[in-house]
Order: sequence, then structure tokens, then C-alpha cells
Amino acid sequence: MTDTLQEVQRPILTITPAAVARIKQLMQKQGSPNLGLRVGVKGGGCSGLSYVMTLDEKVTDRDLVFEIEGLKVMVDRKSARFIEGTTLDYSLANLLEGGWKWSNPNAARSCGCGTSFTPKL
Repeated sequence: MTDTLQEVQRPILTITPAAVARIKQLMQKQGSPNLGLRVGVKGGGCSGLSYVMTLDEKVTDRDLVFEIEGLKVMVDRKSARFIEGTTLDYSLANLLEGGWKWSNPNAARSCGCGTSFTPKL
């Protein structure tokens, strides 16, 4: 890691054990031991900002980095203010509502599918 990397003591978001397990499964399929989870937001979606998740090896000087259950997580500084305190879960309990679930205290409202939100001002 570089000298400009900012590791944070406290995670920016919570990732449930079910979500960590699913992410680790996806990482194992990629076959690279250096992968981590990059989480952020981008403009777009039906509510203003959309959640973004990718598997990534590269850590930049704009990232806040922390670890959850052995999973390296990177969040860019701009996204951090919109997702701080968010919980990411994964469930297949219900086929209609299964998959990734975001619970964001910074959202004034979320779209019906749960992949985008309008931030509180």
C-alpha cells in the first residue's frame, strides 16, 4: 500500500456476514488473491444516485480503506459521505426481493428496486 493511502479505523459501512460470504464467493471465482470490494455512488438511476460495487485490485490515494471479516473494502472519499452508516446485505430468501439490499440512513428516499437513492440535504 502507498504512503498516501488512508486506512480508516472504523468501517464506512456495515456489510452483513451473508453479503461478505457472497462477495468472497465472487472473488474466488475471479481467481485473484489481491481483489477487494470497491463501493461507491455515481449520478444516475431513478432517484439521483446509484450504488456501485466492483471487485478491484487497485487502491488509489482517493480511497478510504478498511477491512471487514478479512475483506478489503475501498470507498472513494466523495462517495463516503453518501454511504457512511449504510448496511449492505445479501439474501435469496425471496426470489422477487432477493439479492443485494442497501439500507442507507443518508437517503431521503430510494427507488423501488433499491439500487438508487436521493440523498438527504
